[in-house]
Amino acid sequence: MLLRINLILLVAFALGMVAISLVVTSTLQDNATREVLAQAGLMLDSAAAIRSYTETEIGPLLDDKMVSAFRPQSVPFYAATQNFLTLHKEHPDYSYKEATLNPTNPRDRATDWEADIVQRFRNDSSSREVSGTRDTPMGKTLYLARPIRVDAGCLGCHSLPSAAPATMLARYGSDNGFGWQPNEVVGAQVISVPLASAESNAGRVRRDVLTAIAAMLVSVLVVVNVSLYMLVIRPVRRIARIADQVSLGDTAAAEFPRGGGPEVAALSAAFNRMRKSLDKALQMLGML
Repeated sequence: MLLRINLILLVAFALGMVAISLVVTSTLQDNATREVLAQAGLMLDSAAAIRSYTETEIGPLLDDKMVSAFRPQSVPFYAATQNFLTLHKEHPDYSYKEATLNPTNPRDRATDWEADIVQRFRNDSSSREVSGTRDTPMGKTLYLARPIRVDAGCLGCHSLPSAAPATMLARYGSDNGFGWQPNEVVGAQVISVPLASAESNAGRVRRDVLTAIAAMLVSVLVVVNVSLYMLVIRPVRRIARIADQVSLGDTAAAEFPRGGGPEVAALSAAFNRMRKSLDKALQMLGML
């Protein structure tokens, strides 16, 4: 009996563990993705802040110097990219790029997968942000991208070569980075953040949760086994042994035990009453 009950409980516990594992894994994976996306969003906001600061605070200070030499430090794109290149030295898994289809600086030219993102923004003017994952030599990485649209400040250098500063043409030439149109999507800010750390933390939490649940289920199994043995199985075995003695005519057999659970105690009381009735009946027949 105890073996069958244990088998039923083990099957139920196994099914429960599988269901819990699926739910916990899915929840932790979603949380890890949201955590990484939030981190990437914060980094993009930081890049936007650097661009704004460069445009409003640094650019005006360097306008006079642009006559004698082009100062890339006055370009918001350049400032944001350089800032993240410094971060990249300490965190090589993190990367930031202002990927552009037709950049002035060849360093900013979009790769194939980045060009696909830019094209998505160009095809859907209402899209403000896209995200996804991709496999890299450093492991699985989550990327978050926002479109780069041409504003009035960009047209001063990127509309026509004739409108661009001479010092800029001297540095980069007149073949690339021109022909931009107002409000046109020319590129995308793309931040890439590794998923390995977040997934590792999620895996550790999953193991801890499942271990705790498994320990709890084992404890429940032990308690159920001890309770069944003490309250049901042991008293029932004693009842069965005494009943067997009585059935063989052993009048010296002990009384049926009154221990165990309420149901077993009621069963013992019923057997004791039946035994007394049987003894009285046999006495009346003169057989004792």
